[in-house]
Amino acid sequence: MLLGEADIRALLDPAACLDAVERAFAAYSTGQAQLPPVIALDVAENHGEIHMKAGHIRNGPYYAIKVISGFRDNPQLGLPVLNGMVVVFDAGTGAPAGFLLDRGLITELRTGAAGAVAAKHLARKTVATVAVIGTGGQARRQVEMLAYVRKFSEVRVWGRDRNKARACADDLGRIPEISACHFAVPESVQQTVESADIVVTVTSARQPLVRPEWLKPGVTIIAVGSDGPQKQELEVGVLGRADKIVADSLPQCLRLGEIHHAVDAGVITKEKIIELGEITSGRKPGRTSEGEIVVCDLTGVGVQDVAAASLVMERAKAAGRGEQIVI
Repeated sequence: MLLGEADIRALLDPAACLDAVERAFAAYSTGQAQLPPVIALDVAENHGEIHMKAGHIRNGPYYAIKVISGFRDNPQLGLPVLNGMVVVFDAGTGAPAGFLLDRGLITELRTGAAGAVAAKHLARKTVATVAVIGTGGQARRQVEMLAYVRKFSEVRVWGRDRNKARACADDLGRIPEISACHFAVPESVQQTVESADIVVTVTSARQPLVRPEWLKPGVTIIAVGSDGPQKQELEVGVLGRADKIVADSLPQCLRLGEIHHAVDAGVITKEKIIELGEITSGRKPGRTSEGEIVVCDLTGVGVQDVAAASLVMERAKAAGRGEQIVI
């Protein structure tokens, strides 16, 4: 089966993706999923990053391998930053079952869904202000998906380019579910983060942006951008100050993202960290008090892609969509 981006967009709605990703986290942390290490490749001369991720949820009909690329100069060529595809295989025979030419859409949706799952279990029930550090497509998607699990009245957007931050805020204001919010574009990261209830970081920063003294009691920080060992959005003191630290995959976060920086610096130990799937499966509690500071490190795991891709395949079959190909 061959499916293009338009087909996948029609088949994979945000709410269903959120539910599938939540169940995938639980499967992973209860030993019901297999997740090999990420393969990373850089095309430095063209400012490109490529990640290859794979996974299988036991007793599921498929396993999947994803290739996702990000070439940050593409907008100058009139092209999107993200591209890629997901190859889905029959878990019973190993035969190719689907080629999902999604151009990064599945990654975009499942990453936004992961942030929403984190907020569902880790954020306070009452949220007024959401702070977003970053101005790209995923910054928009994170806020859009948050609206499925929490109500909020203010969104602050910060980026190094204020014009891009304003454009991001304007785009968010056109999303019907959150159009009544107040949208602000502060001049500094500090002004954006201070007094916020949820802070989402979604940049490619290699130097930390968020400092621990800016955080108010009860804040939830969802770190999304640091998906490589050299990337870092949070000062290690942010994790040192946190009452609870949550990883999407502990082994992966010890190699990538925010957690590995803090562990390597001796600010925290791995024993302090729990996995998001331990919470979604009910094995461990999420937020336990209004004043807890919680950090969730989302580096992106292959079972999210398997869950989203499997949902697309099931719905495509039911709807009779996609081009049948003979191999």
